Amino acid sequence: MPKAKSKIQINNKRASFDYLFVETYTAGIVLYGTEIKSIRAGKASLADAYCYFDTRGQLWVRGLNISQYFWGSWGQHEPKRDRKLLLNKRELKHLRQADKEKGMTIVAVRLFIADNGYAKLFIALARGKKEYDKRESIKEKDIRREIERGI
Repeated sequence: MPKAKSKIQINNKRASFDYLFVETYTAGIVLYGTEIKSIRAGKASLADAYCYFDTRGQLWVRGLNISQYFWGSWGQHEPKRDRKLLLNKRELKHLRQADKEKGMTIVAVRLFIADNGYAKLFIALARGKKEYDKRESIKEKDIRREIERGI
């Protein structure tokens, strides 16, 4: 019997406003205990989430807030702990080299439940936008909204 499509998608709207995405990747996340239950309940936030490499070359996400599971009190997780991301060696090597460039960073864009039931995280290699780029984005968004309304 095929699994139903998951409707859980937690987006980082601020990231698309502050950054210009160069490349995107889909990464798995190492989760403990009740974290997956909280994600399935939609109790997560990517507002301040960004990725970094540790000294061993592993990619971690910091600032991903997964709220404690509301149903139980035993075995609860820490909401703002750093979580390891799972990518293959080629992708990690490419991201590490690109992250060393000036003005480049890795941000978390979207958290979702894949068809196989695992939590996945879209991450993007991004370059920060200047103030005039942000104003241009707002202008384009307003124009699209007016066209959709038929004005």
